[in-house]
Amino acid sequence: MLTVAAVASLVLAACGEENGIESSGEAESVGMVPAGKATDELTISQWPLYIDPGKDGTIAEFEGEAGIDVEYVEDINDNVQFYGKLRPQLAQGESGGRSLITLSDWLAAKMYDQGYLYELDYSKLPNVEENLIPNLRGAAADPERKFTVPWQSGMTGLIVRKDLAPDADSICDLFDPRYKGRVTMLTELRDSVPMTLKCMGIDPDTASTDEWLAAVDKIAAAADSGQIRDFTGNDYIKDLATGDTAIALGWSGDAVQMQNDNPNIEFVMPREGCMLWSTSMEIPVGAPDPQAALEFINYVYDPEVQADIAEYVNYVTPVKGVKEILRERDPALARNQLIFPSEAYTEDCTFEPVLGGEQGAEVTEAFEQALVG
Repeated sequence: MLTVAAVASLVLAACGEENGIESSGEAESVGMVPAGKATDELTISQWPLYIDPGKDGTIAEFEGEAGIDVEYVEDINDNVQFYGKLRPQLAQGESGGRSLITLSDWLAAKMYDQGYLYELDYSKLPNVEENLIPNLRGAAADPERKFTVPWQSGMTGLIVRKDLAPDADSICDLFDPRYKGRVTMLTELRDSVPMTLKCMGIDPDTASTDEWLAAVDKIAAAADSGQIRDFTGNDYIKDLATGDTAIALGWSGDAVQMQNDNPNIEFVMPREGCMLWSTSMEIPVGAPDPQAALEFINYVYDPEVQADIAEYVNYVTPVKGVKEILRERDPALARNQLIFPSEAYTEDCTFEPVLGGEQGAEVTEAFEQALVG
């Protein structure tokens, strides 16, 4: 599957400073999660709309089977924003009560270098050992998956209110004056800037520093003119629901869930292609119950459990056997390009970029200035 293989081939810069997150390139590992027995409480920080909810959902079923009460907090809206909130606690050896977080691989690698993430005890993760798909076992950000276990992968493209922007099918539509004040872009540099490069006809994989900066300038000009309504994380969801936004640069699985409430909302693969990415589970230093976190990680790597999650979130699943289960439950889901994308569907997509060194610092500084105006 092209998407999963693509995400797995991301190259992580080992040094420099990106989005204000320093990384020395020298790992300061705090070692493996502390040994012990799981207690009866687990706090998880997660992105919105990223797990099947309710009394029959994965969290409730895990609580019943494991005898662990879960506080599931949807407080991650943006990688850098969340890290900025968490880092002061991590620097004190604390996690704010969290035992499990889910962040993009590139950020997890930097946090590991800073000594903020535990290594995982795979003797407690037999389901991961058995069921993690081969193409995600060796991610460049964490080649041995020492400190990350993939949660989901996905695509960044257009989420469109078809009743408000029926013809939108290009990244350049975000800059079309017809939609002035009714489009949003993401605060994630690795989504918004390379997608803008694609609009400009430039391949992000080969773009020069000047071309990256030209893309940032294009975004800044659109923001200054009022073309861009806002820069968001997952909070584009509310503005699409109300119709204040007609086109959002957003993440694939969100669109499917929003469409359940409003059939006019649709994920559109841009003519220029998408961005491919992966988020993973991590156990932060100071986690009050890392053993319960390991138990949860292992639980969601049961294919039947993961099928429930995939059925709801509609992202690219990292677990073997899910497609076969969904084929029995609902053949249409097994054919869903947002869960099991074909090579043809993602042929023009680009892997989430990692900017390092002087180029990364320069582009990051320019993009952060564009965000604040």
